[in-house]
Formats: sequence, C-alpha cells, structure tokens
Amino acid sequence: MAEAEHLDAGSQTVAHNLAEADKQEGLSSDHTATTEAAHGGEHAPDPAFMGMNSTVIVSLAMAFFILILIVKKVPGAIAGALDNKIEAIKAQLAEATKLRNEAEALKAEYNAKLAAFAKEAEEIRAQAEDEAKLITEKATADATDLIARRQKMAEDRIGAAERQAIASVRRSNLDHRNA
Repeated sequence: MAEAEHLDAGSQTVAHNLAEADKQEGLSSDHTATTEAAHGGEHAPDPAFMGMNSTVIVSLAMAFFILILIVKKVPGAIAGALDNKIEAIKAQLAEATKLRNEAEALKAEYNAKLAAFAKEAEEIRAQAEDEAKLITEKATADATDLIARRQKMAEDRIGAAERQAIASVRRSNLDHRNA
C-alpha cells in the first residue's frame, strides 16, 4: 500500500508539473483538465523497449533496413538494371537511326530512278515526236508524188484520148472525103 500512495503522490506531482508547464507556455487549464480526464488523471508514458523510445526504435529499424539493402547490393542491382535499360534504349536509338538512314538512302535512290525514268520518258516522247514528224513529212511527200503521178497519168490519158479523138475525126473526115 505504501507503493500505491507513492505512485499517487508521484502522479499528482507529474500532473502538477504538466499544469505548470502548460501555464508557462500559454496553454489553457482546460486543455490540461481534458488531458487528465482522458488519461484518468494520469499522464500516459511513451512506449519504450529496452530503455529506447519509439523514435529511436524507428530510426534503428530504418538504419537496419538501409544496411540490409546495402549488404544485399540492392543499389548496385538497381543501378545495373538502369544501366541495362539505358544500353537497351541506346541500342534501339542506334537501330532507329540506322533504319532512318537506310530509308533516306532508299528514298534518294528511288528519287534518282524516278528522275531517270522521267528523263527517259521525255527522250522517248521527243523521239516519238521526231518520228511522227518524219512520218508526216514522208506521207506528205508520198501523197504529193502520188498526186503528181496520177495527175500525169490523167494528163497522159487525156492526151491519148485527144489524139485518139483527133485520129478518129481525121479518119472520119478521110472517109467522108473518099466516099
């Protein structure tokens, strides 16, 4: 029972000290009363493990976690994975550049072929025009020659018919005179 009285006296002292601290910091006494009522008039102690409060325990746990990551070489593995990814991306970029250069070379080749075909087509067109002009000139010359020959033939026939008519008239005149 002596211990219980000692704890009550200690609790009252702690509560009194907290109330004094609140007053000095400018907090109202209502806050102190509310805190004391919520905790049954006593201040709840911070959880502790082996004499360490929760902040120290969390800090040690985080340090232990980081130490495990370093021992397992996780940062190196992450860096290696990132390096591999960077190399893969560089390889893809190099391949894309190579493909682009090949495509540009093919485009230039096809443009050159297209220009050559266009030039060849223009030469064929010019040659066809020249041939058509020669054929037209030859046809015109042949037609002129044909017309001249036919005209000469017609004139020759007319001349022969005239001679025949003249000979026939002379014969008829001779026959009329002899008769």
